[in-house]
Amino acid sequence: MSARPKKRRPLRAVLFLLLLTLAAAVYVRWNNTALQTAQFEPSFAGLPQGFDGCRAVVLGDFHTAYFGPDNENLLKAVREAEPEYIFLVGDLLDAFHEVPPDYAAQTARGLTDIAPTYYVTGNHEWAVGDVPELKEVLTAQGVMVLSNESVILERNGGTVVLAGIDDPNGYADQKSPETVAAEVYAAHGDPFWILLAHRNDHFPEQYCYLGADLVISGHGHGGLIRLPFTDGLVSTDRTFFPTYTAGLYEKNGSALFVTRGLGNSGSTFRLFNRPEIAIVTLRRG
Repeated sequence: MSARPKKRRPLRAVLFLLLLTLAAAVYVRWNNTALQTAQFEPSFAGLPQGFDGCRAVVLGDFHTAYFGPDNENLLKAVREAEPEYIFLVGDLLDAFHEVPPDYAAQTARGLTDIAPTYYVTGNHEWAVGDVPELKEVLTAQGVMVLSNESVILERNGGTVVLAGIDDPNGYADQKSPETVAAEVYAAHGDPFWILLAHRNDHFPEQYCYLGADLVISGHGHGGLIRLPFTDGLVSTDRTFFPTYTAGLYEKNGSALFVTRGLGNSGSTFRLFNRPEIAIVTLRRG
């Protein structure tokens, strides 16, 4: 007597594939919407004693993203981080997404209610256009817009210089980063200074030679997809295996911190690379 052939169960296979697809979709959505708070503690021998333990929240690459109604989840997480300063390193807006009405003002208002907030432009603000109006909107909400200039921060009797430069997509006749650095030294001697500059990929060939003790950037999006033993899979310029995309780096005596950012530009997405609220705590020694 011959054995019965096994019954095929195509419906079961289809259901399994559907469930697998649904689970993958849910996981990818979670990767792009679930905020992650990350802690970093760079150490500097030259940091003024008064700034030892200073906490700053670094946010970048919003690309008009929302995390909860009116960004309430983002603002709650930032408030819980108890920052003394908030640094916005560009691409608040996105050239490939419709900019929601009042997005910039609403976001700025929520952040300045938490801590003093400083901002530099990214490439997308210039692509969207009307940057002067955007700067006025942010300034009206209490944001300090750093347009190729510097300010002094004071804490516990110590001072550091905070400089910020507009993105290279800005005006052709704007001050160069080298000019901004020269002005810092001319005005303050040889201070401990921090530079806010949107483009992470300009650090190894340009920004690391300006003399800043710490450069804070975004733009890299963490390499979009983060795999083991890589610094991200794809750059924002669509090259493979970029570097300087997330976390702390050093070159030529200058440190770099790059936030993985919050949103996505156009049709891009994140994988193993959740939206980041970065807490950078400065340490002396």
